[in-house]
Amino acid sequence: MDDKDRQIIRALQCDGRMSNQDLAAAVNLSPSPCLRRLRNLEKTGVIFGYAARVDARAYGLPITAFVRIRLERHDEATVQTFEREVGQMDEVLECHVMTGQTDYQLRVVVESLDDYERFIRARLQRVGGIGSIDTSFAYGTVKDRMVFPMR
Repeated sequence: MDDKDRQIIRALQCDGRMSNQDLAAAVNLSPSPCLRRLRNLEKTGVIFGYAARVDARAYGLPITAFVRIRLERHDEATVQTFEREVGQMDEVLECHVMTGQTDYQLRVVVESLDDYERFIRARLQRVGGIGSIDTSFAYGTVKDRMVFPMR
């Protein structure tokens, strides 16, 4: 990947709906080479999808929780089970493997605190193998950006 590919990615991160014509102009290429580069970025998995960014509050999910999980054991079966089960939970938008005192950090969105309690009791705790769950609730967002910095 070169600087021109990075420019294409950055332009699409700012506006994923731009036409190839507009994209080519934004990165100072003619349309055909721009489209070839774009298709190659998609084919190699550098760009792996396009999505609409949606305001969670407007959608009806005003509660964002950051949930830190520590597993009881770190054997292969426990880790695989946890990751598989969390991967199927719609409320979990992100799951990161962490260093430090916790093993995973989840970003969870729900409609209410009651829904969060149901999520913890009926879904997450039933996974098994969890040693501790620690939650922080976001009451505001200072920055939420999807555009990578330029190198």
